[in-house]
Amino acid sequence: MNKPLVVIFAAICLDAVGISLIFPILPRLLEDVTHSQDIASYIGIMTALYAAMQFVFAPVLGALSDSLGRRPVLLISLAGAAVNYLIMAFAPQLWMLLLGRAIAGLTSANASVATAYITDISSENERARRFGLLSAMFGMGFIVGPVLGGLLGDYWLALQLHF
Repeated sequence: MNKPLVVIFAAICLDAVGISLIFPILPRLLEDVTHSQDIASYIGIMTALYAAMQFVFAPVLGALSDSLGRRPVLLISLAGAAVNYLIMAFAPQLWMLLLGRAIAGLTSANASVATAYITDISSENERARRFGLLSAMFGMGFIVGPVLGGLLGDYWLALQLHF
């Protein structure tokens, strides 16, 4: 397997880890930030905000990927995810958590860029297998992310709440 494919698969796996890492601790984090028991509605708002931004900006990022190339858009997407993770890790207020999710949705293009890249470089005989590997890497990230979040969550929340 060539190096660019390994990078694409790793980026997709890490993206899924980053997305799902917070799942185990999100209710407690929101409770601490909002001082409210109405956590389900806040999770719904955060999820909908991410999806709405992705709905609006995914076509823009797709067009940029076609005109600028796959790599710059993939880097933009990874940078947006990193900014979101940093904001989520240190956000003392709800509006900051929402800002992080908006940025993540606005720059979320890893899956579409990875799919386009695989289409660009793969023969028809290789595509289905490579798309399967791409989906497997996304699934792997969704296995690893919540486990890590659960293992590290109590420690991280305790550390964060002392500041």
